Amino acid sequence: MYVCLRSAAVCVLAAAIIFSCGCRNDRASAFTLNQITGTVQLPPGVLEIRDELAVPAGAHDLEIVGAPEGTVLRASDDFRGRAVLSLRSARRIRLTGFTIDGNRPFLEERTELATSDMPLAEFYCHNGLLAERVDTLNVSAVRFQNVADFAVIVSESRGVVLERIRVADSGSHNSRGRNNSSGGVLFEEGTSEFQVSDSLFTNILGNSVWTHSLYTSPRNRNGVIRGNTFRNIGRDAIQVGHATNVRVEDNKGDFIGYPVGIVDVENVGIPVAIDTAGNVDRSVYAGNRFNEINGKCIDLDGFHNGEVRGNVCTNQGKAEDYPTGHYGIVMNNSNPDIMSENIRISENVIDGTKFGGIFMIGSGHTVVNNKLRNLNTAGCNESVAKFACLNFAGEPDILQSGIYLGRGADRPDVARKNTVEGNEISGHRMASRCIGFAPGVRASANRIVNNRCSDAAGEKR
Repeated sequence: MYVCLRSAAVCVLAAAIIFSCGCRNDRASAFTLNQITGTVQLPPGVLEIRDELAVPAGAHDLEIVGAPEGTVLRASDDFRGRAVLSLRSARRIRLTGFTIDGNRPFLEERTELATSDMPLAEFYCHNGLLAERVDTLNVSAVRFQNVADFAVIVSESRGVVLERIRVADSGSHNSRGRNNSSGGVLFEEGTSEFQVSDSLFTNILGNSVWTHSLYTSPRNRNGVIRGNTFRNIGRDAIQVGHATNVRVEDNKGDFIGYPVGIVDVENVGIPVAIDTAGNVDRSVYAGNRFNEINGKCIDLDGFHNGEVRGNVCTNQGKAEDYPTGHYGIVMNNSNPDIMSENIRISENVIDGTKFGGIFMIGSGHTVVNNKLRNLNTAGCNESVAKFACLNFAGEPDILQSGIYLGRGADRPDVARKNTVEGNEISGHRMASRCIGFAPGVRASANRIVNNRCSDAAGEKR
């Protein structure tokens, strides 16, 4: 049985017929996919898809290829379905050389964030491609555009490779006109051996590449997110959530958290170039470069026993240009199963953050040879009236320090037994404020040596 819950609408799939409002009914589309193996050559031109174009369950060794002249699978104005194209319980499938157009102008519904007890494939009903319980899927040179919800959702699958795809102008709004996290590529519910590479994401309202699973579900594992480009992303360019052994390497992006008006401030959806959520370990974020981030460079909420190396994040504007601007790299511990520990942060360049460079909690971290430049463009705490520098009760130094060793985040977790060495730290009053400590955090409980601290160029003390 398939259940799709969307606001008050409930759609139930039983005996291969979908009825009730919202997702799909028993109408036939003009074009269907009946072949379960071999090669399907799609016809040229624009194919109007009224109902979910479903590859038969059990399909195997099947290739679906766009016409040389170009094929567009376009959701019709009256489309009903979970996705324009769907796969379920299939193996060794290849999709290449066509476009999926989700017809967002007609099909978008203003929808809030999904609740935490529901797989996103059961909530978002107007997607581009939906793959469930698929073993070995390759999607190459496929374009997704104007998709109301997610361009791609992959659930409970393994061996999934997305390469040289293009995702543009996708995602939906909530009732306040903010993003609701949708728009990009989502791996969920224990998907393994996955890859997104050499792909382009532009004008995505929510997250662009996202791994996510329910707290009670298996973690996503053994993934690679490499060589992708992100432009004009409303939430996170990349979020690794509830996962193990994921490599995020050599990606680049510009204007993360833009346009400003779609940032989900009411739900604290602060944009991040590379975000983390849940329980994430044995993972590496390396060699990524992002410019103009209206939020954080790297968020390490739930990240432990991993490495953050050689990343570059640069902002060139004034503090006012980044309404949800933040720290460069932030640790957190909202997942109850983990503590922030054993993270190596090395050789990163953080340039032009609104507040500090690195916020640390927990133990066993090594923070070495990072270049943290032009920090605290907000000018805290001297600018307290303008930028609310003292919003953290009892921690007056938190927003004016270059590297801040905290006493906890969502849960207590005092910074101790960490090494902070050989970092270059510059910016507003950084000569005297480069390393800060929360009340109860002792400098002597950490190894802090050979850091070079200086004020912003031309700054008068």
